[in-house]
Amino acid sequence: MMLRACCACAVVLAWLLLCLCAWQRYRREREPDAPAMAANAVLVLHASQSGMAAELAQASARALRQDGVPAHVASLDRIDARQLANCSRALFLASTYGEGDPPDAAAAFAGTVMASGARLDGLRYAVLALGDRSYANFCGFGRRLAGWLQASGAAALFDTVEVDRGDPAALRHWRRQLAMLAGRADTAADADADADADADWTCGAGSQSSHAVWELAERVLVNPGSSGDPCYHLALAPRTPVNWQAGDIAEIFVIGPGGEPVRRDYSIASLPADGAIHLLVRQRRMADGRAGLGSGWLTADAPLGAEVRLRIRANPNFHTPADDRPMILIGNGTGIAGLRAHLKARAHAGRRRNWLLFGERHAAHDRPYADDLETWRSQGLIERLDLVYSRETAQRRYVQHALAAAADQVRAWIGAGAAVYVCGSASGMAGGVDAVLRDILGAPALAKLTREGRYRRDVY
Repeated sequence: MMLRACCACAVVLAWLLLCLCAWQRYRREREPDAPAMAANAVLVLHASQSGMAAELAQASARALRQDGVPAHVASLDRIDARQLANCSRALFLASTYGEGDPPDAAAAFAGTVMASGARLDGLRYAVLALGDRSYANFCGFGRRLAGWLQASGAAALFDTVEVDRGDPAALRHWRRQLAMLAGRADTAADADADADADADWTCGAGSQSSHAVWELAERVLVNPGSSGDPCYHLALAPRTPVNWQAGDIAEIFVIGPGGEPVRRDYSIASLPADGAIHLLVRQRRMADGRAGLGSGWLTADAPLGAEVRLRIRANPNFHTPADDRPMILIGNGTGIAGLRAHLKARAHAGRRRNWLLFGERHAAHDRPYADDLETWRSQGLIERLDLVYSRETAQRRYVQHALAAAADQVRAWIGAGAAVYVCGSASGMAGGVDAVLRDILGAPALAKLTREGRYRRDVY
């Protein structure tokens, strides 16, 4: 009898310990670790889609520390309402996805914390909103974030600073505000004296290629005869070896109409082993017939051998998965550039469970990197290849339609742990793909994929 009682107690104790471990694991997964901060520290939060907000957050924290102010950097998706309520000062550096939406990394924060009715009466804040004036809802998420903070009782440290495509003047203004926050009077003369440091703000610190000079080594028209705008494969050669990863962004600086440097971002289609950065650039035309500033110079005006001012911006939100999980890669148009880099990385690692869905106009004219895709498919490095050409039939069919038609296979791949990567146009394709994935998987499951880092987008 005594032995039976001891066994029963042991079973109950083991069950209780198992429950305790499960509860602790649940808390770790559900609640982000609270940042360890000094009492007077500033919490610097970023909501980044393509790495720019994250780089500027690091630069902001570095500037504060140099002026003697402790600062802690975190992604917005790692912070909850309780942590914000316990914080005295916070900076929010927020990009906007598409027409006013939060970046993927901040979607959960926007849907939970910003909808929670939390009170932040003890918080003082400032917002750096990153955007692009070519979109109707310029800096939409940054403005929404600032409005929510104010409505929640937080007090602004200074007015929201809005940045149009990395505008150096707006970033310089933000730097001056940080200097004042740290108790340092930063005058215009001070800003001029710190001109060399501006590279840390317009280019990000620690880059191996900040404003480096590259050479335009190759330019090939890849869609002759197409009804669409001309599209060119470009190869840019570095003067010294440079490293990057699939998913990183090439920032190219061209001279604007007023003589000022203007930044244009492009998805990188190659790996360092290729010896050059490969880009796929579509030549854009304005309503008056003028070529786009960046695309016109790269595809027509710059001669072969021209010097190109370029910086590689790390974009960890779109890096290739570190493990061998399956990948579903979806894109259209020049979006094949970013997906090609991932396929190169996967091929190099011998990871074969890759499914590419890609859309263009005409099979006869619009087949960028077709030889690469066919080679990888024949070698078994692309398990499934769905090519969709919208102008081949009277009723136009796009890549999202091919995705919907393969719903059962999508669910099977996701069930096997697949990650979904989307690259291409934000208007039309990305929204259409998102809607189809929502229909196939359900909104909660798609949100879970985003939180797990298994649904990532590089769209423009």
